[in-house]
Amino acid sequence: MSGEHSNSFDIRGIWRVFWVLFAITAVEFVIALAIPEAFMAKPIKNAIYIALTLLKAFYIVAYFMHLKFEKINLIYSILLPTIFVLGVIAALMYESDYWFTLR
Repeated sequence: MSGEHSNSFDIRGIWRVFWVLFAITAVEFVIALAIPEAFMAKPIKNAIYIALTLLKAFYIVAYFMHLKFEKINLIYSILLPTIFVLGVIAALMYESDYWFTLR
């Protein structure tokens, strides 16, 4: 076994993740550079960018930080607080408009 883990990543797996990340980045570039704003509105482009970036972040965390190979409880202990913090940030951004309309 010479120091290898049973759940370790092989070279083919690394290249597969590389090509997935490369394809997602290529789609982002095509949307940014090839599609005019007359065809697709800027808020739609931004939503697509955010979704594709979150997908890339999932791949990076799952494979290169080895969370794909961890137990489900560890994954939930990282995922749930992150979702909670993003929800709090969204709620604070939504409520921040109140201070401007107060005056």
